[in-house]
Amino acid sequence: MKNTTLRTGSSLLSLDSPRVMAIINLTPDSFYDGGKYGSLHEVLEQATQMASEGADIFDLGAYSSRPDAADIPEEEEWARLAPVIPALIKEFPQVPVSVDTFRSGIARRAIEAGATIINDISAGTLDTEMQEVIAHYKVPYIMMHMRGTPKTMQSLTHYDHLLNEIIDFFREKIDFFHSRGVHDLVIDPGFGFAKTRDQNYELMAQLDQLHILGMPVLAGVSRKSMIYRLLDISAAEALNGTTALHMAALQQGAAILRVHDVAEAKQCIRIHAELTKYGFGNRL
Repeated sequence: MKNTTLRTGSSLLSLDSPRVMAIINLTPDSFYDGGKYGSLHEVLEQATQMASEGADIFDLGAYSSRPDAADIPEEEEWARLAPVIPALIKEFPQVPVSVDTFRSGIARRAIEAGATIINDISAGTLDTEMQEVIAHYKVPYIMMHMRGTPKTMQSLTHYDHLLNEIIDFFREKIDFFHSRGVHDLVIDPGFGFAKTRDQNYELMAQLDQLHILGMPVLAGVSRKSMIYRLLDISAAEALNGTTALHMAALQQGAAILRVHDVAEAKQCIRIHAELTKYGFGNRL
């Protein structure tokens, strides 16, 4: 049985239909929109637009995880997050706030500040205390597959069997959290993290196989290099390719799309829903 809801604070977020997680990067060096939101006012303006377009979750990132990204101290990461979390909760109480961090200390402070989802690129492998924080607070936890760190991950792309190794990785994590009473889990296969371009497309073509784990699947492909390098364009020009991959992910049962462009993702979900009424995806 697959989880069909996430408890976000005092509310339940249904996953009966796909949801859109809106990316709000608070870093100066993210691959697409780094430095775009340099003030709290700019963050709230962007959040206002995203909410009006139908964002279901805000995902705040204050540590860049792009390949070769620079490491920053924990206090700097928190300084970027601290004013934003309460401001978003105040202005948009209906939109759950997720914090994209692999640091247990940041996760703890974010939850205590009102964040209701933790999105961890390492599934606890970069900070072993993260699992204890999630087990204590029992907030929804998005765990992503990766190897190494953002600086080293692109040298760790050898797999004997890509999909099986990813499934084994998640099965171990799921078993641990279930043993600790945590059931609001989402799995993210980690497009672009310790994977070559070919492996990213292999993974997308087999995304539906992850449903064997019984957890909702998040697809995070928005404007990534698997699109713009294949098409020989820039990240700024990669919206059309992003939408194409979103449709592929939806066809294979993705429950959450993590995106920079909310309106276009919501349109893709609506069109996919209309197609499924007529058997889309059910024919060989």
